[in-house]
Amino acid sequence: MLDVRRILLFAEVARRGSVTATARALNYTPSAVSQQVSRLETEAGQPLLDRHARGVTLTDAGRALADRGERIARELKAAESELADFAGLRAGTLRIGTFPTVGASLLPPAVIAFRETHPDVRLTVRSARIAGLWSMLESREIEMSLMWDYDWCRIDREDVDITPLLDDPPALLVGDRHPLATRTDATLADLADDSWITRADRHPVAEALVRSCRAVGFEPQIAYEAHDYQEAQGLVAAGLGVALAPTLALEGIRPGVSVLPLRPPAPVRRILLVRMADHALTPAAGAFLGSLRESAAARRTDAPDAGGRAVVPDPRSGS
Repeated sequence: MLDVRRILLFAEVARRGSVTATARALNYTPSAVSQQVSRLETEAGQPLLDRHARGVTLTDAGRALADRGERIARELKAAESELADFAGLRAGTLRIGTFPTVGASLLPPAVIAFRETHPDVRLTVRSARIAGLWSMLESREIEMSLMWDYDWCRIDREDVDITPLLDDPPALLVGDRHPLATRTDATLADLADDSWITRADRHPVAEALVRSCRAVGFEPQIAYEAHDYQEAQGLVAAGLGVALAPTLALEGIRPGVSVLPLRPPAPVRRILLVRMADHALTPAAGAFLGSLRESAAARRTDAPDAGGRAVVPDPRSGS
């Protein structure tokens, strides 16, 4: 196997025309350069230089190898330039995953900030349920993903790296004609006798509702199972029942719905950024994480409800 460093040194000798000039340019001794060329000749199995009193000339094999060395040097410089572009976020691709409520709330400001700062990095986003996000992470279709968990279903895997971004407390949705609509907040116990609109298909929010209601002593009466939060809002506005929703799911509140912050105990979910532990954080991924953290910080300090009031999670809820 030929030593690439010796090939590059030999190409320098060929370019400068002498061992002495090469040694002077590279701050080596002439004997050190000669030794390296001799070792390269041993590796090549044939002479590369004709040595004579006036200096050296290249053999046919030497000229061929010197040409290769020049091409190798150019390729290495190109590789260094490409790596510098990736490190400086002047090139590359970042693939991330998300889920719908975060994709409509926390993610857009981060995307805007990242693309304004790093326009040469191609950003692609995939949205899916949790099972789909795990599949894409494990197959490396995405580099990292926004996810969530609750107290009773913490993500506990040794092969992943988790960065908590934000606590997402729930809110109560009631119709404008509901007796509690003018309240500034409420507890689940206040709605023990109400009918509930929940999420269908064993959605995590449905489980959060049942667990939380049982914790305060009642079983929720389910009137409707909705497939998204807009559908749930429509039926709340129609007076069919009340609903529980994460704060990040409340980007657009329809007319006829009032939002009440929920006093503890409340099923707060964590919003997380997850990546496989053996997948190093690239410069682009690190920069995007910074944008997500800024978006999360803005959410914590300025989250208006449907009436324009700032909704600041109760510190007792862990938010």
